[in-house]
Amino acid sequence: MTVGNALNLSADEVLSTTRSVRKRLDLERPVPREVLLECLELALQAPTGSNSQGWQWVFVEDADRKRALADIYRTNATPYLDAPKSAFGDERDLRRSRVSDSARYLNDHLHEVPVMLIPCLAGRVDNTPGVSSAGFWGSLLPAVWSFILALRSRGLGSAWTTLHLVGDGEKQAADLLGIPFDRYSQGGLFPIGYTKGTDFRQAKRLPADQLTHWNGW
Repeated sequence: MTVGNALNLSADEVLSTTRSVRKRLDLERPVPREVLLECLELALQAPTGSNSQGWQWVFVEDADRKRALADIYRTNATPYLDAPKSAFGDERDLRRSRVSDSARYLNDHLHEVPVMLIPCLAGRVDNTPGVSSAGFWGSLLPAVWSFILALRSRGLGSAWTTLHLVGDGEKQAADLLGIPFDRYSQGGLFPIGYTKGTDFRQAKRLPADQLTHWNGW
Protein backbone atom coordinates (compact mmCIF):
# COMPACT_ATOMS: atom_id res chain seq x y z
CA MET A 1 0.00 0.00 0.00
CA THR A 2 1.32 3.43 -0.95
CA VAL A 3 1.13 6.04 1.79
CA GLY A 4 2.04 8.93 -0.52
CA ASN A 5 -0.12 10.14 -3.39
CA ALA A 6 1.12 7.86 -6.15
CA LEU A 7 1.25 9.50 -9.59
CA ASN A 8 0.89 6.14 -11.38
CA LEU A 9 3.84 6.86 -13.64
CA SER A 10 5.48 4.09 -15.60
CA ALA A 11 9.06 3.15 -14.81
CA ASP A 12 10.21 4.92 -17.98
CA GLU A 13 8.27 8.06 -17.05
CA VAL A 14 9.81 8.15 -13.58
CA LEU A 15 13.31 7.64 -15.00
CA SER A 16 12.94 10.28 -17.71
CA THR A 17 11.14 13.01 -15.73
CA THR A 18 12.93 12.98 -12.37
CA ARG A 19 14.52 16.43 -12.32
CA SER A 20 16.62 18.38 -9.84
CA VAL A 21 13.83 20.35 -8.16
CA ARG A 22 14.68 23.66 -6.53
CA LYS A 23 12.31 26.53 -7.38
CA ARG A 24 9.32 24.20 -7.55
CA LEU A 25 9.67 22.78 -4.07
CA ASP A 26 6.62 23.62 -1.96
CA LEU A 27 8.15 25.29 1.10
CA GLU A 28 4.84 25.41 2.98
CA ARG A 29 3.46 21.88 2.69
CA PRO A 30 4.64 19.47 5.39
CA VAL A 31 6.14 16.13 4.38
CA PRO A 32 4.87 13.25 6.57
CA ARG A 33 7.48 10.96 8.03
CA GLU A 34 5.57 7.91 6.83
CA VAL A 35 6.02 9.03 3.22
CA LEU A 36 9.77 9.44 3.72
CA LEU A 37 10.02 6.02 5.34
CA GLU A 38 8.03 4.42 2.53
CA CYS A 39 10.44 5.90 -0.02
CA LEU A 40 13.38 4.77 2.07
CA GLU A 41 12.08 1.21 2.29
CA LEU A 42 12.11 1.12 -1.53
CA ALA A 43 15.56 2.71 -1.66
CA LEU A 44 16.99 0.07 0.65
CA GLN A 45 16.31 -2.54 -2.03
CA ALA A 46 19.17 -1.04 -4.07
CA PRO A 47 22.37 -3.07 -4.46
CA THR A 48 25.21 -2.47 -2.04
CA GLY A 49 28.75 -3.83 -2.15
CA SER A 50 29.08 -7.26 -0.51
CA ASN A 51 25.56 -6.70 0.84
CA SER A 52 27.21 -4.55 3.49
CA GLN A 53 24.24 -2.18 3.91
CA GLY A 54 26.53 0.25 5.70
CA TRP A 55 24.25 3.21 5.11
CA GLN A 56 22.59 5.50 7.63
CA TRP A 57 19.96 8.15 6.77
CA VAL A 58 19.74 11.41 8.67
CA PHE A 59 16.52 13.38 8.10
CA VAL A 60 16.41 16.90 9.49
CA GLU A 61 13.07 18.61 10.27
CA ASP A 62 14.16 20.91 13.09
CA ALA A 63 14.12 24.54 11.95
CA ASP A 64 17.27 25.58 13.82
CA ARG A 65 19.30 22.67 12.49
CA LYS A 66 18.04 23.24 8.96
CA ARG A 67 19.12 26.86 9.19
CA ALA A 68 22.54 25.86 10.52
CA LEU A 69 23.00 23.35 7.69
CA ALA A 70 21.92 25.98 5.17
CA ASP A 71 24.53 28.37 6.58
CA ILE A 72 27.26 25.72 6.13
CA TYR A 73 26.06 25.14 2.58
CA ARG A 74 26.00 28.86 1.73
CA THR A 75 29.55 29.36 2.93
CA ASN A 76 30.68 27.26 -0.02
CA ALA A 77 27.77 27.68 -2.45
CA THR A 78 27.72 31.48 -2.63
CA PRO A 79 31.32 31.96 -3.87
CA TYR A 80 30.90 28.98 -6.20
CA LEU A 81 27.75 30.44 -7.75
CA ASP A 82 29.39 33.86 -8.07
CA ALA A 83 32.50 32.51 -9.79
CA PRO A 84 32.70 32.69 -13.62
CA LYS A 85 32.03 29.41 -15.41
CA SER A 86 33.75 28.09 -18.51
CA ALA A 87 31.56 27.57 -21.56
CA PHE A 88 30.77 24.07 -22.77
CA GLY A 89 30.70 25.18 -26.36
CA ASP A 90 27.44 23.39 -27.14
CA GLU A 91 23.71 23.53 -26.42
CA ARG A 92 24.30 23.23 -22.67
CA ASP A 93 25.35 26.89 -22.63
CA LEU A 94 21.83 27.89 -23.68
CA ARG A 95 20.38 26.61 -20.41
CA ARG A 96 23.15 27.72 -18.08
CA SER A 97 21.36 30.88 -16.92
CA ARG A 98 18.27 28.89 -15.95
CA VAL A 99 20.33 26.36 -14.03
CA SER A 100 22.23 29.14 -12.27
CA ASP A 101 19.03 30.99 -11.36
CA SER A 102 17.56 27.79 -9.94
CA ALA A 103 20.69 27.07 -7.89
CA ARG A 104 20.71 30.62 -6.49
CA TYR A 105 17.08 30.25 -5.47
CA LEU A 106 17.87 27.10 -3.52
CA ASN A 107 20.88 28.78 -1.93
CA ASP A 108 18.62 31.57 -0.68
CA HIS A 109 15.76 29.34 0.49
CA LEU A 110 17.47 26.14 1.57
CA HIS A 111 16.63 26.66 5.24
CA GLU A 112 12.92 26.82 4.36
CA VAL A 113 12.55 23.36 2.83
CA PRO A 114 10.33 20.99 4.84
CA VAL A 115 12.96 18.26 5.24
CA MET A 116 16.66 17.78 4.56
CA LEU A 117 18.37 14.43 4.13
CA ILE A 118 22.04 13.56 4.60
CA PRO A 119 22.74 9.95 3.59
CA CYS A 120 25.83 8.47 5.18
CA LEU A 121 27.99 5.41 4.57
CA ALA A 122 30.27 3.63 7.01
CA GLY A 123 33.93 4.31 6.35
CA ARG A 124 36.07 7.08 4.85
CA VAL A 125 37.86 7.16 1.52
CA ASP A 126 39.69 10.46 1.80
CA ASN A 127 42.78 10.54 -0.45
CA THR A 128 42.31 6.94 -1.63
CA PRO A 129 42.74 5.56 -5.18
CA GLY A 130 39.84 5.84 -7.60
CA VAL A 131 39.04 2.13 -7.45
CA SER A 132 38.47 2.36 -3.72
CA SER A 133 36.28 5.45 -3.88
CA ALA A 134 34.26 4.06 -6.80
CA GLY A 135 33.47 0.88 -4.92
CA PHE A 136 32.76 2.82 -1.75
CA TRP A 137 30.27 5.27 -3.21
CA GLY A 138 28.76 2.52 -5.32
CA SER A 139 27.40 1.10 -2.09
CA LEU A 140 25.40 4.26 -1.36
CA LEU A 141 24.56 6.22 -4.50
CA PRO A 142 22.23 3.65 -6.11
CA ALA A 143 20.06 3.72 -2.98
CA VAL A 144 20.09 7.52 -2.89
CA TRP A 145 18.90 7.71 -6.50
CA SER A 146 16.22 5.09 -5.82
CA PHE A 147 15.02 7.28 -2.96
CA ILE A 148 14.76 10.30 -5.28
CA LEU A 149 12.87 8.24 -7.85
CA ALA A 150 10.46 7.10 -5.15
CA LEU A 151 9.92 10.73 -4.16
CA ARG A 152 9.11 11.63 -7.76
CA SER A 153 6.56 8.84 -8.04
CA ARG A 154 4.73 10.31 -5.04
CA GLY A 155 4.71 13.95 -6.10
CA LEU A 156 7.80 15.04 -4.18
CA GLY A 157 11.15 16.28 -5.39
CA SER A 158 14.73 16.92 -4.36
CA ALA A 159 18.10 18.06 -5.68
CA TRP A 160 21.49 16.41 -5.19
CA THR A 161 23.78 18.98 -3.57
CA THR A 162 27.33 18.46 -2.29
CA LEU A 163 28.70 21.94 -1.61
CA HIS A 164 28.29 21.66 2.16
CA LEU A 165 31.03 19.00 2.04
CA VAL A 166 33.72 21.43 0.87
CA GLY A 167 36.51 22.29 3.32
CA ASP A 168 35.51 21.58 6.90
CA GLY A 169 31.80 21.79 6.07
CA GLU A 170 31.29 18.04 6.35
CA LYS A 171 32.86 18.07 9.82
CA GLN A 172 30.66 21.01 10.86
CA ALA A 173 27.55 19.18 9.70
CA ALA A 174 28.68 16.03 11.48
CA ASP A 175 29.19 17.93 14.72
CA LEU A 176 25.79 19.60 14.36
CA LEU A 177 23.93 16.34 13.84
CA GLY A 178 26.04 13.99 15.94
CA ILE A 179 27.29 12.01 12.92
CA PRO A 180 30.49 10.10 13.83
CA PHE A 181 32.78 11.94 11.40
CA ASP A 182 35.68 9.51 11.75
CA ARG A 183 33.46 6.52 10.91
CA TYR A 184 30.87 7.79 8.42
CA SER A 185 31.06 9.76 5.17
CA GLN A 186 28.25 12.01 4.00
CA GLY A 187 26.97 11.55 0.46
CA GLY A 188 25.31 14.94 0.00
CA LEU A 189 22.59 17.23 1.28
CA PHE A 190 19.11 16.76 -0.18
CA PRO A 191 16.27 19.27 0.21
CA ILE A 192 12.91 17.47 0.16
CA GLY A 193 9.42 18.78 -0.43
CA TYR A 194 6.27 18.24 -2.40
CA THR A 195 6.54 19.76 -5.85
CA LYS A 196 4.45 22.61 -7.19
CA GLY A 197 2.77 20.63 -9.92
CA THR A 198 3.89 17.24 -11.13
CA ASP A 199 4.21 17.97 -14.85
CA PHE A 200 7.94 17.46 -15.19
CA ARG A 201 9.22 16.64 -18.67
CA GLN A 202 12.24 15.05 -20.21
CA ALA A 203 15.33 17.26 -20.18
CA LYS A 204 17.31 18.20 -23.27
CA ARG A 205 20.45 16.11 -23.17
CA LEU A 206 23.33 15.50 -25.53
CA PRO A 207 22.39 12.60 -27.82
CA ALA A 208 23.52 9.18 -26.74
CA ASP A 209 25.42 8.51 -29.95
CA GLN A 210 27.77 11.41 -29.14
CA LEU A 211 28.66 9.86 -25.81
CA THR A 212 28.91 6.20 -26.74
CA HIS A 213 31.97 4.06 -27.50
CA TRP A 214 32.00 0.46 -28.65
CA ASN A 215 34.94 -1.85 -27.89
CA GLY A 216 37.16 1.07 -26.97
CA TRP A 217 37.31 4.85 -26.81
